[in-house]
Amino acid sequence: MSFFNPHTELRTHEVTNQPPVLENYNLFTSDPILQEATKRESTGSTFENLVYTGSQLGHETCLENGRLANENPPKLKLFDRFGHRIDEVEFHPAYHEMMAVGKGSGLSSLPWEEDVQDGHLHHAVLEYLLHQVEAGVCCPLTMTYAGIPVINRVPELRETWLPKLVSRSYDSRMVPAHLKEGCTMGMAMTEKQGGSDVRANSTKAVKSDEGYLLTGHKWFCSAPMSDAFLTLAYTDNGLSCFFVPRFRPDDSRNNFFVQRLKHKLGNHANASSEIEYQDTWAMLIGEEGRGVATIMDMVHHTRLDTAIAPVSLMRQALAQAVHHARHRSAFQKKLIDQPLMTAVLADLALDLEAGVLTFLHLAHKFDEAVENDQARTYARLAVAIAKFWHNKRCPNFVYECMEALGGAGYVEEGIMPRLYREAPLNSIWEGSGNVICLDILRTLGKEPEALDLFFHQVAPVIGQNGALDDTLSQLRDLLQDTAGLQSNARMIVEKMALCLQASLMLQYAPADIGVLFCDSRLGEGRNYIYGATRIADAASILDRAFPAYDGAHPAGSNSPTQHLNR
Repeated sequence: MSFFNPHTELRTHEVTNQPPVLENYNLFTSDPILQEATKRESTGSTFENLVYTGSQLGHETCLENGRLANENPPKLKLFDRFGHRIDEVEFHPAYHEMMAVGKGSGLSSLPWEEDVQDGHLHHAVLEYLLHQVEAGVCCPLTMTYAGIPVINRVPELRETWLPKLVSRSYDSRMVPAHLKEGCTMGMAMTEKQGGSDVRANSTKAVKSDEGYLLTGHKWFCSAPMSDAFLTLAYTDNGLSCFFVPRFRPDDSRNNFFVQRLKHKLGNHANASSEIEYQDTWAMLIGEEGRGVATIMDMVHHTRLDTAIAPVSLMRQALAQAVHHARHRSAFQKKLIDQPLMTAVLADLALDLEAGVLTFLHLAHKFDEAVENDQARTYARLAVAIAKFWHNKRCPNFVYECMEALGGAGYVEEGIMPRLYREAPLNSIWEGSGNVICLDILRTLGKEPEALDLFFHQVAPVIGQNGALDDTLSQLRDLLQDTAGLQSNARMIVEKMALCLQASLMLQYAPADIGVLFCDSRLGEGRNYIYGATRIADAASILDRAFPAYDGAHPAGSNSPTQHLNR
């Protein structure tokens, strides 16, 4: 079956040697690595929802909505036509379509719904799939997912807000929560003078008869059209965590003033904003003075998604590059048959597989952590390691994929520039690289058992690969140098990330791929650019990463690979 050609003929020349658009394929069933890992980490749940959502997201309509949402950024509407202050954000219809797909899939709610198995695992897969199509809509869905465990601590909020937050209905109306079919949550932590140093915040909270009144500013508030936010402000007893809804309990609009929308490098579909509070009604969550500890539960869960997102971008970029190489010819050969091109793409595929194994391993630990303290401790450490490493690999990975498309990869009509602009974001959001490294050192200092659990995770493969064993030995030496911990922090975290990935690759990837990953990433002869690794069977690695697709398979089909739904 060939691709439908909707274009008119040109008088001067015939358009040839151009790859067809990659669309109408199932993002889940066309990903063998994802399917295998999801099945292995699952405790017995079924995958119908993942197959269905993968079909939706790979359809040409959804892919087009992702493009339109990104190319038509939100607009701030401070006043209505009568002069009333409204502080609302207007989105393109495509954005709402994408939000409805995400919310409807359960991406933001699955772990908190009743009688759901492997909720965090399925959430992770859905995040990975949706982020490949449009990253901007993932922010409010991620924050909703991450905010629910904090809301659950307060009986009053749990009773009134939880049903709205776990609802799979997307309701974009700016009306009080009790009038809506479903709600979303946001977060507002950082301020101009402090950034990641939230203890430098200046927002004040004063107790009133019915709650607290907040006055101050927030330098970054993502998704200001969310229905409620978690935020930080100082009381007399210290920095505290508060719940701020867009409407007060009497259904009047809360004093939530949007000053402007950020003009960002990427993430254009998402309305990141600066806001001000002025006697803004809020409810205290947790104890006064314990705000950072309280909101860290939300941060912990958002970090899972910031560890998934870069791998998702890598997946979409590699799929585009491999698809292009299979259809484009140069020097009398398909690009995919050019040894140097396959060497680059296969080298990229090694990092992609390691990333997929890592984030699904983490998601499984998040599920275990519900009833297992050791899993909770390990997940807190490992998710920070993965967030750091995946985001450091992502920008150069996406760039290499863009280069594989040549000039066609650099023009804005395609998806590559969007992926490239998105690539640095998740390294900055929820803690930049240095902040994450320092946080990991803090965790190791406060919870030394976390390090024991890390080494226990890699223990099953000790002795199987000399490069991994040597790196583990180097890691132990670095950790014993207490005086140099901070200056060596990035080196320590890099080695922890690679050792974790290597252990997963040796355990779960095909044997030759696991060994190749260890030798090329940890061995003495390792290289620092993609394509400089000696790979004997690059074609099979690429077939595993992205099976050949020629447009013959409709989006809802189980082809090109048989899904593992049980």
